[in-house]
Amino acid sequence: MKIAVMTDSTAYIPADVRSQKNIHMVPLNVIFEDKSYQEEVDITTEEFYPMVQAADELPKTSQPSIGLITVKLEQLAEDYDAVISVHLSSGISGTFEAVSSAGRMVKGIDVYPFDSEMSCMVQGFYALEAAEVAANGATVEQILERLDNMKETMIAYFMVDDLSNLHRGGRLNGAQAILGSMLQVKPLLYFENKKIVPFEKIRTRKRALKRMEDLFSADAQTGKPIKAVVIHSLREQEAEGLKQQFETAFPNAEVQVSYFGPVIGTHLGEGAIGLGWYFK
Repeated sequence: MKIAVMTDSTAYIPADVRSQKNIHMVPLNVIFEDKSYQEEVDITTEEFYPMVQAADELPKTSQPSIGLITVKLEQLAEDYDAVISVHLSSGISGTFEAVSSAGRMVKGIDVYPFDSEMSCMVQGFYALEAAEVAANGATVEQILERLDNMKETMIAYFMVDDLSNLHRGGRLNGAQAILGSMLQVKPLLYFENKKIVPFEKIRTRKRALKRMEDLFSADAQTGKPIKAVVIHSLREQEAEGLKQQFETAFPNAEVQVSYFGPVIGTHLGEGAIGLGWYFK
């Protein structure tokens, strides 16, 4: 059986890596006023943040259309018998359900949607692992079992640097945003039951970063092989510094740097930092 691996754009796996690993992708959309862009196709992360700064209102985001997904699956059906499709959490997007629906309509290929229950490169870890295991001849059942095993230790935390995006997007009222900015509260968020929820409210960016570092260190200092990613929106130097810090402190840790692209960046805003990891 020939097995394809697909994900969506919010995994933020660079195009060259997707090509090298033979990972297929369906894009989500970011919409400025009346113009829609497919992220990672029509708009890059580098182009996105200046557009947000210049816009009067936050852009909107939307999942891929079932029509687009159906076309992609029909193309895959020409060369593959099955597809493992890894997507951002069904608790924050309808993408997983859209792929499930499209999969039931397309003939000639078995579609196995996988809910990462997360997003960004943490979601990407699942797609990359699925591609590697598939390339080594694993069955669909073996691939899904491996992904389920990864889920047992996968975790991620995100720090929002500026509350204004949450306020502008209608997710925080004005009084809370002003008070939060005055107090320099940096909400630490994480995924729980497929939703992004507050983990802790921490005073100052420095303390929030330290809290994330401590959470990671508690797992990394066990000495078990661990794979991690530092995710950022326009804070590459800071993210690279954390990567070097972790790899120096923990030889058992394999750490990479990734980014919050347009769809996720719309909600988290410039300056956000995330940290995700799992035991290999």
